[in-house]
Amino acid sequence: MLWMEQGLYLRVEELPGGPRPLPLLSGFSLTTAYRALGCFNPSETSDAYFILSNDRDEVWFICNRHLRTVVMRHDCTAFRLPLSSLDERFVTGERPVLPLRLSD
Repeated sequence: MLWMEQGLYLRVEELPGGPRPLPLLSGFSLTTAYRALGCFNPSETSDAYFILSNDRDEVWFICNRHLRTVVMRHDCTAFRLPLSSLDERFVTGERPVLPLRLSD
């Protein structure tokens, strides 16, 4: 097992026809960010499987191809966070626009 940076939260973006288990059929939701409890990479595949706790408090290994990063929260230990409670830039992947400064 390979442990990840503490506080990494992921959202489900299920890949059509992707590897099993399919997260949306396994107690996960599109409206939740899930804390990565760990990560496993079997030697026989190039996929990694994140260890997540679903909405029914079950522990699952979900393929990385079904997941997208949301945020790093070192101040939080919750298994799940509503995406609506997070800054929208984290959920959409939009990068903040920095103001352009012109030199004098």
